[in-house]
Amino acid sequence: MEGYMYYVYSFLLVVAGLFTANFIFAYQSKHIDPHFWTTLKFQLLMLPFFCAANLAIGYGVKFGLKVLGNLSYVLIVSKCLELAISLLLGYLFFKEAPTWKTAIGLGFVVTGILITKLK
Repeated sequence: MEGYMYYVYSFLLVVAGLFTANFIFAYQSKHIDPHFWTTLKFQLLMLPFFCAANLAIGYGVKFGLKVLGNLSYVLIVSKCLELAISLLLGYLFFKEAPTWKTAIGLGFVVTGILITKLK
């Protein structure tokens, strides 16, 4: 049962961290004036959230490595999660709908992961 929980912890921590970081960037893109000082002020205010996001991602990767034993695979899966989160936030903030090209690209990524996992 303990190994199963590490999968859950890893997944939830990575998703929470990646969602937080990408949410901040999406919010900045839509709502923060692009001038340097305004952006700097916003980024400084977001430092605690970035710290929490980095801790969550770091522990998520650590737990994922503990159960899978392969850092490359853990990082590839986390990158795929980030792609999915980016698509979601693109839709929520900018009403960007994925096209068939996006679906094909994600299919290639998933196929590549499956191929690398084969032994």
